Amino acid sequence: MSFPDKLASAVAINQSLLCVGLDPQPELMPVKDVVRFNRAIIEATQDLVCAYKPNLAFYEALGLTGLKALEKTLSFIPPHIPVIGDAKRGDVGHSAQAYARALFDGFGFDAVTLNPYLGYDSIEPFLSYTGRAVFLLCRTSNPGGADIQCLQVSSEGKGSVPLYLAVAKRLAEWAGNGNMGLVVGATYPEELRQVRRLCPTLPILVPGIGAQGGDLELSLHYGLDTSGAGLILTSSRAIIYASHTRDFPQQARLAALELREQINSLRPHSSST
Repeated sequence: MSFPDKLASAVAINQSLLCVGLDPQPELMPVKDVVRFNRAIIEATQDLVCAYKPNLAFYEALGLTGLKALEKTLSFIPPHIPVIGDAKRGDVGHSAQAYARALFDGFGFDAVTLNPYLGYDSIEPFLSYTGRAVFLLCRTSNPGGADIQCLQVSSEGKGSVPLYLAVAKRLAEWAGNGNMGLVVGATYPEELRQVRRLCPTLPILVPGIGAQGGDLELSLHYGLDTSGAGLILTSSRAIIYASHTRDFPQQARLAALELREQINSLRPHSSST
């Protein structure tokens, strides 16, 4: 099943636009075994999400043990739920080919996040994987993103626009097979509105609705497509670290359920299970 189809199916089955980030930080985890921690989170939330999103940095930081934990974690995720590898890769063509093999062949991710700074030939190797998808960083949720993403650039004789809008416009031109999307943070809903205007049908991965304090209501208002979907709203710390004691699976479930219900209450054409 292709990523768009797999995502649409999970959205429908779980009545959810919520993606849970699996970002293990040993100093915050109530149990120190990453595999045990992740498995408990997955089992507690798998009927509430449309996707999971492991951030590779947290596994790479633990060396080979962390990468093995990631591999084991992926085996616990039900096959009907898509997994987005938050890798933020971006490199020249031959290196991009190696990254694509690692992420798609090695780990089996359904989609990955990429940095578009090196242009189309750094993205093309990922697009050669039929049924997989890429999400390109556009307007990220961190404050420092404005240092580069809001720089004014020329726009084909039509004056200047912020770089993030130029990225969105270029992606809209590249996208054609339903295998591309953008990353736009909930911390910048006005920018999300502008991106959605340029890319009315593309999926948008939206970080920042949890610990970063993004505006959920405005993100949904500006970011949903005409079908009442088109967004993947991701939360990590606010869910997986809802408790620092042994009841963490139950508290993660409650946090995920509350957020899913909040999202659905703001969605048109939605009913909660």
